[in-house]
Amino acid sequence: MSRPTSGRPISAKPVPVVVPKLSGYVFTEKLGSGTYATVYKAYRKSGCRQVVAIKCVMKSSLNKASTENLLTEIELLKKLNHENIVRLEDFQWDDQYIYLIMEYCSGGDLSNFIRSKRTLPENILKRFLQQIAKAMQYLHEFNIAHMDLKPQNILLTSHLNPTVKIGDFGFSKHLFQGDELHTLRGSPLYMAPEIICKGKYDSRVDLWSIGVIVYECLFGRAPFASRTFKELENKIWDSKPVEIPYGVNISESCRDLILRLLKRNPEERITFEEFFTHPFVDLEHCASNESLSKAVNIVANAVKKDQNGEYKEAIKLYCDSLEYFVPAIRFEKDEKKKEAIRVKVKDYMNRAEELKKLMKPKRPPPPVNGVKRTISEDPMEELMELCKDNEELTAAMTLIKAADTENSQENYEQALKHYELALSTFIKYLKEEKPGRRKDLIGKLSHGWMDEAEKIKTFLSVREMKTEDTSATEEENEKKFFDNEKCGIQ
Repeated sequence: MSRPTSGRPISAKPVPVVVPKLSGYVFTEKLGSGTYATVYKAYRKSGCRQVVAIKCVMKSSLNKASTENLLTEIELLKKLNHENIVRLEDFQWDDQYIYLIMEYCSGGDLSNFIRSKRTLPENILKRFLQQIAKAMQYLHEFNIAHMDLKPQNILLTSHLNPTVKIGDFGFSKHLFQGDELHTLRGSPLYMAPEIICKGKYDSRVDLWSIGVIVYECLFGRAPFASRTFKELENKIWDSKPVEIPYGVNISESCRDLILRLLKRNPEERITFEEFFTHPFVDLEHCASNESLSKAVNIVANAVKKDQNGEYKEAIKLYCDSLEYFVPAIRFEKDEKKKEAIRVKVKDYMNRAEELKKLMKPKRPPPPVNGVKRTISEDPMEELMELCKDNEELTAAMTLIKAADTENSQENYEQALKHYELALSTFIKYLKEEKPGRRKDLIGKLSHGWMDEAEKIKTFLSVREMKTEDTSATEEENEKKFFDNEKCGIQ
């Protein structure tokens, strides 16, 4: 029996998606869409065929608030010029659309990147955070608050070794001294408690949002992930302090920064100035076009100290220069120049190691084969004899002999400990001891022991200074991390 032709359901034809058209550009693919805008990847028809991202806003979708947001975004982006802020190339309009022609970031957004990696190692997070902090420092100088910082609004310039850039300034606001806002702005999961629970806030809300982003990068989820807005409100206004997940190993400086950013009370939250100078953020040693010149200036002073025989100061300066050379190597894009810097750095660090060896304490070995000088020939033996009637002084002399032996065997930590213990006893007795041969010998020999202890202390302090250029290893590890097929960014 044939199927009836009447009354059967008719499949609805899909409504074709109308892609906006803009003279001079070819639209290739949709990158994302929001409440009133869609972003497309495109390229210029003429010239070098530059790839751009075009944010297309349908005029008919704009109400008064969204129009104000769009105008704010255009106004801000026109004047902002920073390597970590998405650049506005141009803007145009026609009867249907307003077009924001933006810098294209091929690496997608931080939200997708976190999702593909699950969590980010601390060194990658730190690099991203430094770049976010530099952008925020720039905005702070113009009294601009972003108001909608979240991983979706932080873009990556590429898949490999990306730079991060802050985008989407639709909620941004010029703030002036004493300004307070009352309009609900931003995304609930990244909103500061004062927005959700009080509706009264200022630029410090951006610091809270950065704290949430850092937390999510490290632990794979936001600190107050919730299914409903009410649940989020209850969690965010709970009196319990934010907790770092148990069993996750992060540095103390990183832990300190997270907990200070995620203070519910904005009066207790870290300030912008404190954030920019925090040891984990460490903007001073962030990779930039100034890193190399700073390193060269420091190393020039190191060479001068070296030539003048001021070895301790020279070693310190050589090592200080490394803290700028490493980010300089990271910042440099030309592989030949990178390698040339590495060669020079290796020479400087080799010299620092040579100076460390020159500073190594030199102490004659103790007598061997039972050969022993007489009391009259050896002030140490004479003092040992004079201290026989005092147990505390005898013990101190025993410690000195042990320290001398440990010093000659290059067991410097133990030698320093024994010198310092013995000297504390001798100094006490010098104040109480009556004038005489024993007091004279203690005074005379103590100066030598103090000098020896100071040499060891100085050597130990310079020995621990870092003289290894780890930039090549770090870059290789990061390349493996970004190349990992789990990345999933297309």
